[in-house]
Amino acid sequence: MNSPQPTTGADAVDVAIAAGLDLDGTPIPTAKLELYNNVMALEGQRQRSGVSNTMRSRIVRIGAKHIPQEDLNQMLLNADFAPLKEKEIAFYYKK
Repeated sequence: MNSPQPTTGADAVDVAIAAGLDLDGTPIPTAKLELYNNVMALEGQRQRSGVSNTMRSRIVRIGAKHIPQEDLNQMLLNADFAPLKEKEIAFYYKK
């Protein structure tokens, strides 16, 4: 078996996918890699509208896993981003 990939840091998953190995070192099935690569190729062709929107989206998606709703909302406002939207709150915070 191959040695496990690092499991921390923003690039850990991307590095593992590029190597074709899960974070525990097991091979990622070919069908899963092909589907992922096909979808990412489509995404790579999509016209972008701006970096700020993408930054906010990533902050909300990832921040909601680590930061309480009220704190994340205030952080967004402090950084001059739009506050959390009701649909984001419902999706990320309502269990």
